[in-house]
Amino acid sequence: MAKQPELDDFRVPYFESKKNGKFSLDDFNPAQRPFSTGSKDSDRARLSEIGAKLDGLQECLHAQQKRRVLLVLQGMDTSGKDGTIRAVFHEVDPLGLRIVPFKAPTQDELAHDFLWRVHSQAPAAGELTIFNRSHYEDLLVPTVLGALDASAFDVRCRHIRQFEELLADSGTTIIKCMLHISKDEQRTRLQARIDDPTKHWKFDVSDLDARKQWGKYQAVYRDALAATSTEYAPWYVIPADSKTHRNLMVAELLLRTFGALNLEYPPAKESLKGVKVE
Repeated sequence: MAKQPELDDFRVPYFESKKNGKFSLDDFNPAQRPFSTGSKDSDRARLSEIGAKLDGLQECLHAQQKRRVLLVLQGMDTSGKDGTIRAVFHEVDPLGLRIVPFKAPTQDELAHDFLWRVHSQAPAAGELTIFNRSHYEDLLVPTVLGALDASAFDVRCRHIRQFEELLADSGTTIIKCMLHISKDEQRTRLQARIDDPTKHWKFDVSDLDARKQWGKYQAVYRDALAATSTEYAPWYVIPADSKTHRNLMVAELLLRTFGALNLEYPPAKESLKGVKVE
């Protein structure tokens, strides 16, 4: 009997582990649906079930005001960062939920170190924060464009590990998801944006330039994930050709992560015992 897939089968080996050097994105099939319940309808039903549970867990997180959770979403254009957020969190109370989209750095941000703009966006106590793109853009893009050489790349990876360790030591649970889409599926989604006038706002000619660098991006993603997947901030490769499965897998990962936090509501206030509202 074939072994049932587990979430950790899709976790990138930790930095400095003996298995890390063998990591390759080619080992993960973007079209896989390992956590599908059988059909899109049943997957959506399961996603809705998880969403309701996440709503309660996130409320406990916010009520406690002790721990923090950071979800990092990275991926090539059209891999579904926005869609994942809409699908996974549509049942979660926005109180204590914050979404941070990272775009190209401004001139003011470029005048500082590359993590300066990121640290202030890290989750506060009781918050679940989602990075839609992240500090990894400042590692990936300049490397592909040739602005970072191998030595500078390694230095930034070290700074990222140290930064994420600081967050973890301060009570932040970090989950990082690389939404892994195939080049063929990206072509289909980009063409759909071009063919639909209502989607033109989502398309930029630079998307085609990045597509021409597909091989370089895949190589840099491989190196970046291998150099920054740690016990306190692991990377997971999420097969993303199926939007429904992508959403379900991220939701399952979050449910497991929240469950491990052993969240509870704060103790009841004795001062309110017997109080009647007139």
